[in-house]
Amino acid sequence: MNFQADFSQRNIFVSGGTSGINLGIAKAFARCGACVGVMSRSTDKVENAVRALEDLDATAYGYSADVRDAEAVARALSAFARDAGEIETLISGAAGNFLAPANKLSPNGFKTVVDIDLLGTFNVMKAAYPHLRRPGGSIINISAPQSYVPMELQVHACAAKAGVDQVTRTLALEWGPEGIRVNSISPGPIQGTEGMERLGPGASSPEAHERLVRSVALRRMGEPEDIADAALFLASDAARYISGVVLPVDGGWGVVGPARAMQPPASDET
Repeated sequence: MNFQADFSQRNIFVSGGTSGINLGIAKAFARCGACVGVMSRSTDKVENAVRALEDLDATAYGYSADVRDAEAVARALSAFARDAGEIETLISGAAGNFLAPANKLSPNGFKTVVDIDLLGTFNVMKAAYPHLRRPGGSIINISAPQSYVPMELQVHACAAKAGVDQVTRTLALEWGPEGIRVNSISPGPIQGTEGMERLGPGASSPEAHERLVRSVALRRMGEPEDIADAALFLASDAARYISGVVLPVDGGWGVVGPARAMQPPASDET
């Protein structure tokens, strides 16, 4: 964690904050003094995440709910507001994905990803709205490059994440007059995450990993801390005039990556 901000006396709710990038974000806020609430479907993951946050000397609360269940999500947000007090920032990291060719993807498989990623994001944002509707309220959605880069075997995720980014922009417009800022972070290739293990080309071979690194303008994969720092910034007072932004945190991958990933290395490339 490199971005420094004081979040003491501030309450942050992280949907999906029990693993991966989202847990990294929750820990970053905890290290900056925030009281953190986390939510996911798995009771065991919730309990483990709360313990990990408490190990950082943070005040932490955990709630079990499926983002597809709007009423359960609303209960979790209300419980956190009751337990911790006024909520300042929501991080929404709902995500579900798998590889599948479109011609073999069932309607239910397509719907499952859309329900988790898109409907789940909307459910969390809507549940948080009554707790955030004042100047200074902030929402940060965790999106993905599938929202703007077409990817084979990912039609369901591409559709869902494109929807998440449009929801981000639309609600930044609709809720802005009440003082709520709505932004989105689109992580690039982040090492050590479940998504890269299961879906990334770097998981298949050293050669594929080399191509992936070569496809990033900065010539390295990202770390979970890179995403956490971006979330800290967007939630901080330093970003008080930033809203409606979809921020790629990808080392420049989205600029050149999709094409370069498939090219052989140039003979003079170091």
